[in-house]
Amino acid sequence: MGTKHVLFIVTNTAEIGPKRRPTGYFFPEVAHPVEVFERAGIAVEFASLQGGQPHEDGYDDGDPSQRAFRASKAFRRMARSRRLSEVDVRDYDAVFVPGGLGPMADLARNPEVQAALSRAWDAGLIVAAVCHGPVALLGVELADGSSLVRGRRLTGFSTAEEDNYARADVPFDLESALRAEGARHEAAAPWQAHVVVDGRLMTGQNPASAAPLAQAIVAALEESA
Repeated sequence: MGTKHVLFIVTNTAEIGPKRRPTGYFFPEVAHPVEVFERAGIAVEFASLQGGQPHEDGYDDGDPSQRAFRASKAFRRMARSRRLSEVDVRDYDAVFVPGGLGPMADLARNPEVQAALSRAWDAGLIVAAVCHGPVALLGVELADGSSLVRGRRLTGFSTAEEDNYARADVPFDLESALRAEGARHEAAAPWQAHVVVDGRLMTGQNPASAAPLAQAIVAALEESA
């Protein structure tokens, strides 16, 4: 197959909530999928709303995969992320939205993000998100006027997980918001790896789900080659 390309849409948020909690993208939710994609020969590129270097959270120097990503050319490219407004998602085969608390502030119900994901879905791309990343799916309306998430199976950071992690910092509960838009949200036990694939919509529940989600995307891209 020819080289496949995955576009990461990464948050630019640096802090969130009334206590201005430092945040950003959650480091392993980029590092682990990038490792999976690169091993499969899939190219990765990065976009964010503002462009440039996104803020990070959750880096673990004890994780060899995270250390390797920090030293990689992919990490250097991410420091020069393109503005999403300058990117045509139809140039890619899949769009991947990693989590961290940051997306709850800037990717949630953002018109540029909604337009990009709508265009990606209508063009036949895989649309994927992990942990808090599925917040980007809220309010996405497709060309036929339907909701991207209504009636579809998905997962994301659960209410039970949020209650013990960042309840005081997030503007709303992600699982509840997805359910309110008609999504069929499925959650495993807190912090356990859990991936839900509903056609081209692929989601992971939490940080442990990031690599398995990427593996599911690789399998789908190889099948479609």
